[in-house]
Amino acid sequence: MNRRLNILWTNADPVTARLMVFMYAENALLRGWWESVRIIVWGATARLVAEDRGIQEKLLDIKSKGVQVDVCISCARELGVDTVLGDLGLNVEPMGIPLTELIKADEKLITI
Repeated sequence: MNRRLNILWTNADPVTARLMVFMYAENALLRGWWESVRIIVWGATARLVAEDRGIQEKLLDIKSKGVQVDVCISCARELGVDTVLGDLGLNVEPMGIPLTELIKADEKLITI
């Protein structure tokens, strides 16, 4: 059974970030609902993370607890925030192929 959860985070609303994406990702990992949890930062969320200190702090907090955080480099470059996100210690890399592979492998994916 696949015990890995992927959250494709495209909604740049900070309330949605705090009360769904971060809350579920953190609890899902810490309470053992999933063995691993990955948040994929895609689109406008890259700018939100780069510009909102509170969002940065919470994202880095859940990352320190074991949630994997990957950022689409194409989105980050397009929005001019790739360096900022990399400097935060986030994994900024091409995500098109990894996303396609996880979909083809029928991994669990929530899109927010």
